[in-house]
Amino acid sequence: MRGVCRLGLTGGIGSGKSTVAQLLKLRGAAVIDADAIARSVTQAGGAALGPIAAAFGSHLIAGDGAMDREAMRALAYADADAKRRLEAIVHPLVQQQMEQQATDAARAGSHCLVFDIPLLVESGRWRSQMDRVMVIDCLASTQIDRVSARSALSRDTVQKIMASQASRARRLQAADFVLFNQDLSLDELRGEVFQIAMHFGL
Repeated sequence: MRGVCRLGLTGGIGSGKSTVAQLLKLRGAAVIDADAIARSVTQAGGAALGPIAAAFGSHLIAGDGAMDREAMRALAYADADAKRRLEAIVHPLVQQQMEQQATDAARAGSHCLVFDIPLLVESGRWRSQMDRVMVIDCLASTQIDRVSARSALSRDTVQKIMASQASRARRLQAADFVLFNQDLSLDELRGEVFQIAMHFGL
């Protein structure tokens, strides 16, 4: 895909990454959302459900036919091997769909592809596939406050999720661009994003 910029977008939970992705989309970027794809393959009828049931048991499939996310989250935190086995099922499916979406977007004329990947740094394979990486950063206390306010997750659960992600320092080391999303209004955040977006012809 000559002439197409592949921008990796990442940040810890509650950093504001999804908001930034939508602002980049407003500037004309094609956004490819790893989390959305991961949810789709674990929803009822998703490609990961059969392998998940075979690997972990049918009790990990909820009554609505989707993966029981709460039960799987608890299992993954308690058992590192279970987490690795789940990732071995889900990640290849996600990567396959992400690359297909990227190909489709480039063929449709998009010249900036934003890969919204929460675990970009942790995965070890995505960084080399990006032309640039943009990290959305904020204080750890702000992450906890934001996620606790917007979801039913307890502060302890949020802290466990943060502990399972790359450290703030490790994410920053991988960054070509850093947006410090701390105490910014939406208008201020929009201004920061649009300024960075000019580097990608957006």
